[in-house]
Amino acid sequence: MKLGVIGLGRMGQIVVDRVLEADHDVVAFDLDAEAVATAADAGATPAEDLEDLTDRLGADKRIWLMVPAGDAVDATLDELEPHLGPDDVVVDGGNSHFEASVRRADATDAAYLDCGTSGGPAGAELGFSLMIGGPRWAYEAMTPVFDAVATGNRGHDRMGPSGSGHYVKMIHNGVEYALMQAYGEGFELLANGRYDLDLESVARTWNNGAVIRSWLLELCEEAFAEEGNELGDVADHVAGGSTGTWTVQEALEQEVPVPLIYQALAERFGSRADDGRFGRRLANRLRYGFGRHEVQRREE
Repeated sequence: MKLGVIGLGRMGQIVVDRVLEADHDVVAFDLDAEAVATAADAGATPAEDLEDLTDRLGADKRIWLMVPAGDAVDATLDELEPHLGPDDVVVDGGNSHFEASVRRADATDAAYLDCGTSGGPAGAELGFSLMIGGPRWAYEAMTPVFDAVATGNRGHDRMGPSGSGHYVKMIHNGVEYALMQAYGEGFELLANGRYDLDLESVARTWNNGAVIRSWLLELCEEAFAEEGNELGDVADHVAGGSTGTWTVQEALEQEVPVPLIYQALAERFGSRADDGRFGRRLANRLRYGFGRHEVQRREE
């Protein structure tokens, strides 16, 4: 296949690299010329602008957007619109709100696939988990690329109609908040409990056969190994929050109780008003582990 990739940040570059590794062709564009040069060095064909990118794709265009959610997606679609037809496919791999994805699918001449993407920069080696909504024919047309970007053919699936991919990813992120909160609280109790414990050792032991073993727990072990038992100067500040907020809002609308997700979201907001909670400091460090998000540090 020949795939156009628009947006060459950390995640977009991983898409480029994995698609090239699977022996597909890539045409790449970004507003940042250095990012385009990096993609070209990896083997992609650089495009000067979006018109050039679509021209290079020929008929039956297949395009993957990895631009920031919100206005950037709409602006990119508006610029692409004159060059797309009903036989073309556009994938939105960012964290767009599912209702925005439904609106875009209705307004776009091309088939629009909303693609929830999980795995962070670790996906460069392991592949992403892809939750996809939109027309079945478009999903099937993109399957060779999804196989390349995901962890094989079990790492992606069509969730349902337009909006369902980003809907599932939104709730995935809410679950992620709750899991991080649970690990944070457990280790906070261990850190302040009856025994002088090596928390790296605890995490490692739990991760070998225990019921609560997981990748997040591996990242807890990594955090204690690199930052120390007291997490060094890692601050009590947990960034993020939009997808968790959307999840709680949807739960209220559907009258579904999500107390763990809500409390995890509240803890994130609370972390920005004070300093000192160990569990939130660990959550701060875990976000670096899985997404290489910047670690907020305590001021000296």
